[in-house]
Amino acid sequence: MKTEELLETAWYRSPIGWLEIKGSDKGIRSVVYLEDQPEQETIPFCLADCLDQLKQYFNGERTAFSLKLDPAGTAFQLRVWELLLTIPYGCSITYLQLALLSGDAKAVRAVGHANGQNRLNIIIPCHRVIGANGKLTGYGGGLWRKAWLLKHETLGRLPGLFSENSL
Repeated sequence: MKTEELLETAWYRSPIGWLEIKGSDKGIRSVVYLEDQPEQETIPFCLADCLDQLKQYFNGERTAFSLKLDPAGTAFQLRVWELLLTIPYGCSITYLQLALLSGDAKAVRAVGHANGQNRLNIIIPCHRVIGANGKLTGYGGGLWRKAWLLKHETLGRLPGLFSENSL
């Protein structure tokens, strides 16, 4: 029987709502959206850097995160999440392009599902994956947050897709 790992929790009030951050000395396990305002007295030491980097990201001072991560998922999900980390700030790709990067063009639904299971929102940029027609599709935090994040990242930049030639 596997014992539950103890995770520390902190909250960050972002421009798009409250974020709940969970992790330990092993790394950050999750960053998820909350609808209610939490109460917090202290910030656990193992999560302080994550809160600082999120603040920098939302202030437009950070385009990449340098955090120790501890995601929980299947081998396939972990592989897809690693691929999400390769999508440059201010860019987006389609689910088909993500499937091609995974090595299987037929895995569009599977990569879409893995993308949706990502619990490290913003840090593992699942919001950078869009529909084949360029429209926003699916986001656990709501499409309005996905749109906000993409706009935030492309402000002052030309938004771009990976070209088919770069795959």
